[in-house]
Amino acid sequence: MTPAIELSGVVKDYRGLRPLRINGLSLAPGDHLAILGLDAVSAEILINLITGTTLPDRGDVHVFGRATSAIRDSDEWMAFVDRFGIVSERAVLLEALSVVQNLAIPFSLDVEPMPADLRQRAMALAEGVGLAPAVWERPVADLDAASRLRVRLGRALALEPSVVLLEHPTAGLPREAVVALGRDVKAIVLERRAASLTLTADREFAGAVADRTLTLEPANGRLTAAGAGWLARLRGTQK
Repeated sequence: MTPAIELSGVVKDYRGLRPLRINGLSLAPGDHLAILGLDAVSAEILINLITGTTLPDRGDVHVFGRATSAIRDSDEWMAFVDRFGIVSERAVLLEALSVVQNLAIPFSLDVEPMPADLRQRAMALAEGVGLAPAVWERPVADLDAASRLRVRLGRALALEPSVVLLEHPTAGLPREAVVALGRDVKAIVLERRAASLTLTADREFAGAVADRTLTLEPANGRLTAAGAGWLARLRGTQK
């Protein structure tokens, strides 16, 4: 089976303490993987490499068998990036607009007033990501951190992506909500039959949202099973 995402020998210099290195990473269609060990900046760089927003200095990035370096123009890139749904604080929510309006934006910018069919699609998304009807018409600015994450997840799922990328999604979440929300996110993505790759520093969230958790060793680019002993870390195995 062709991997949904495959990185081999990737190096990207982003003027940090050291370049981002990923010796080898493979995500199968429908797989759910979390990676620990990336700070906010390096996580952003990895997302950009996977989505073809930037290219590696060395190595290869393939998405469903196609190299990101083979993308020839902006039209090809737009079609390519539509395979991803991205949950990130960089995906700005419109604070003054309602939950339903924010969830409608991936479909259309015509949200004020909103056509009835568009409202129905947005409400279906809200229900699908576990947002209570009581908050659908409230401004996003009034939501707590967990509900804001659900709005971001809904927007990421709107166009039925093949892969959901979650970039440090637990920032600002209360500790008591982390595990339950991770399980909910996993169940929601599973229902959509999408794969997921979560970049996080939160081990509890990683364990709840993913089937496998790997830890990146930034100095050498190895990915090892989280909690693996020194021998596995030395070998740099993925398990």
